[in-house]
Amino acid sequence: MASYLPLADYAVIGNLHTAALVGKNGSLDWCCFPRFDSPSVFAALLDRRIGGRFQIAPEPLAGLQFRQIYLPETNVLLTRFLHIDGVGEVTDFMPVNEQKTSDVPQQIVRSVRVTYGSLPFTLQCQPAFHFAQEAHTFCLVPHGASFRGKDLHLGLASPVPLVADGNDGVSARFTLSAGQTLHFLLESSGPDGAVPVPLNEETYQALLRQTLTFWRRWIAQCSYQGHWREQVQRSALVLKLLLYQPTGAFVAAPTTSLPECLGGGKNWDYRYTWIRDAALSMDSLLDLGYVQEAEAMFKWLESRCYECKEVGCLQPVYRVDGGHDLPLVKLPRLEGYAGSRPVQVGNVAATQKQLGIYGELLDAAFLVDQHAPISSDLWKALCLALAWLEEHWRDPDQSIWEEGGAPRPYTFSGAMVWVAFDRALKLAHRRGLPAPTARWADVRAQAHRRVLEKGWSEKLQSFTQTYGLDAPDASALLFGIMKFLDARDPRMLGTMKRIQRELTRDALVYRYHPQEVAKAGIRGGEGAFAACGFWLADALARGGYLEEGRLQLEKMLSYGNAVGLYGEEIGPTGEVLGNFPQAFTHLSLIIA
Repeated sequence: MASYLPLADYAVIGNLHTAALVGKNGSLDWCCFPRFDSPSVFAALLDRRIGGRFQIAPEPLAGLQFRQIYLPETNVLLTRFLHIDGVGEVTDFMPVNEQKTSDVPQQIVRSVRVTYGSLPFTLQCQPAFHFAQEAHTFCLVPHGASFRGKDLHLGLASPVPLVADGNDGVSARFTLSAGQTLHFLLESSGPDGAVPVPLNEETYQALLRQTLTFWRRWIAQCSYQGHWREQVQRSALVLKLLLYQPTGAFVAAPTTSLPECLGGGKNWDYRYTWIRDAALSMDSLLDLGYVQEAEAMFKWLESRCYECKEVGCLQPVYRVDGGHDLPLVKLPRLEGYAGSRPVQVGNVAATQKQLGIYGELLDAAFLVDQHAPISSDLWKALCLALAWLEEHWRDPDQSIWEEGGAPRPYTFSGAMVWVAFDRALKLAHRRGLPAPTARWADVRAQAHRRVLEKGWSEKLQSFTQTYGLDAPDASALLFGIMKFLDARDPRMLGTMKRIQRELTRDALVYRYHPQEVAKAGIRGGEGAFAACGFWLADALARGGYLEEGRLQLEKMLSYGNAVGLYGEEIGPTGEVLGNFPQAFTHLSLIIA
């Protein structure tokens, strides 16, 4: 099996339509065009042999070292190659197009420069359309190459001659000395697109300046001035990078099928928008002063509410354009990251029942309403959703972790039912909105009592994962953030201590006991859930253990990669697991 880079050795670039992962070896190993949830054109991340890559790097040299950094306060990436004979750099970025239309061409700019000495470089561009499932044609042109698939065209503009490499791709070799620079441009368009014009120095500098200015102006709006400002700003930049500009929706991650355990079966597609993530992203962005992004995200949520009509039942996850259909399709031709099958697209969570999303939706409405009052039409739609919840709030569900198997009565879902009716009552009171307040207050009280009676274990002195099960679950750490109970309530402190004893390894917090994974019928284990480690830091600080909470936060921050990115999970020795970078982790860092 071909070797794979550790996931921590990747950084991400993007343009508010899609994103690409670039390894510290100069290989662009993941990109979907024209948007996040489109099929991939480069997927070496999931199959080093046939997945497709676009690599620019020095030829193999003994002692060659690699480094990556972002240009300050931006998502422009600089990959550095350090050798006794010379120092080279590749600057990677995607020019940001703020148009809300989805049919604009997508561009990747790759600029190669030597700052000291001299280095020989190799370029390889080997696209593999539609997750390497679709053949394409290609041809060389005077200033580049053209790759045509069924529905997509890629044009590569090159300042050096390219040659066919025999794998439906192209390659080149060139040597640069100190002060010399070459600029490459890859552009995606419809099937009839043309190869772009090569970038001259003036055009390149204009694109770079425009991109730097966009990111720096955006991050300058960040209102956060506390400790760990650099880490908070990097997380904010990641969240913005995962925004789909045409609709305002955030994707959970730009990747699919990166494993939660090498060789295991928990390989999911996260290139979609979860109502849970959207609501928490809004909370994080509002905390940082980004009202415009939060309002755009809520507009997307609002559209999903109008779709419910009289049924009142929301999906947990949607496509970035609001599409409902996410059928699970396996791609057996791809071997998976480091041999971790299955590779799959789509997500069965779209068909699950998750009662917690109503609490997250109403909490988001309550937060946004403080900045821009919600409309009467939206209030009617929310009332319809709550009418459905009144009938179904006692139902078992799949809850926040979306595990398979039969639905169960999750404690977290019960607490989020309370959040839904609590925020609805507060909204009605704040705006004088018509509502069946007596009924809602009764359901709110019943939901609260039910969680305290059925979700609390006297034996463990902790809230449990499901009613009647003596096993803790890290999702209970959110109860303080959601104000279900005060963070210093004895039940919350007892739960926190139980989670530290049973689910925590040093600073790493697991979602639940391994035997609960087995009950869900999932092959393979998983790492510690990175977001839970940040929730623990928050819970400790809110609970009065400020120094312990600060240390927990510092330890969690140490698990970021060289450019400050975090995945979904963390392995026992600190390795990144799961889809990457993960919005849920970064927004939890901001909250903490």
